[in-house]
Amino acid sequence: MAYKIPALIPVAVAVLFFGCGDNDINGPSGGDINYRQEMRDFVTDLGNWGKSLNSSFLIIPQNGQELVTDTGDGDGAPQTAYLAAIDATGREDMFYGYDSDDQPTPSAESQYLVELCLLCEQYEVEVLATDYCWTHSNMDDSYAVNAQNGFISFAADHRDLNNIPDYPATPYNVNSADVTDISQAANFLYLIDTGNYATRQDFIDAVSETDYDVIIMDLYHNEEAFAPAEIQQLKTKSNGGSRLVVCYLSIGEAEDYRYYWQESWNTDKPQWMGAENPDWAGNYKVNYWDPEWQGIIFGNDDSYLRKIIDTGFDGVYLDLIDAFEYFENL
Repeated sequence: MAYKIPALIPVAVAVLFFGCGDNDINGPSGGDINYRQEMRDFVTDLGNWGKSLNSSFLIIPQNGQELVTDTGDGDGAPQTAYLAAIDATGREDMFYGYDSDDQPTPSAESQYLVELCLLCEQYEVEVLATDYCWTHSNMDDSYAVNAQNGFISFAADHRDLNNIPDYPATPYNVNSADVTDISQAANFLYLIDTGNYATRQDFIDAVSETDYDVIIMDLYHNEEAFAPAEIQQLKTKSNGGSRLVVCYLSIGEAEDYRYYWQESWNTDKPQWMGAENPDWAGNYKVNYWDPEWQGIIFGNDDSYLRKIIDTGFDGVYLDLIDAFEYFENL
């Protein structure tokens, strides 16, 4: 999900027991919650656990690039432990779609994001950029300017991420090479809403006919999980080369259509669950640092991440990394 961020992130002071220091955007140590560090720790711990089960498993957080420095700006001190814990970073709206889809992102915001993403590249963290545009000239420009910066990109012509774009006719930088690591990828397809496909096999057939190097998709189609054999089918491009298949996972909000949702939560929410996201029905804010919520996501055989790994995905694409902004701005 694309959350709009200002070019310069102000130091927000939350009421009651939430707080940030006067001069430290990460907040003080002690009793107050450091929301940014809590998210760094969440992603790092999740990644360490995933890699303990599969050493080559990819950890790719989307958005929240402010976490890569101590100040949230491109000239801040790099947070090297966090950068070492992730293999790539996803970024939405860097050049198109920030304020309105199919419109250029304002230059100040674009430059702010580019600086943070270039820092990621310096630490061998690949950048997967998704712009939202459908005018062919804008799509061409999105691919070109991302390539100039060394970013792997996808021009999504639907914000819902529910289709394979008709344009361009073949993926940008299409190739037949085997892709076994994210650093080898030249393009990707971001398609997480499979509702346009009547069956799982219809989805598999459509994606199998493409030559994208990386597929980012959901674990479920109509609330039924894909099987390991089905994911294996998707790991071969139409031209015969191998590719990576990565699973979407939201860790900054709870979703009432997921397998873990309990009916009792509709009337009696757990203590770590907050308000419904007004922009995304069925999504609820969570105290993402809470052990109970994290236990739903990773760390045990019943966790979401274990299901993803057991299904045979090559990595995980973590959404709502920027949930820390919500708490900083309470």
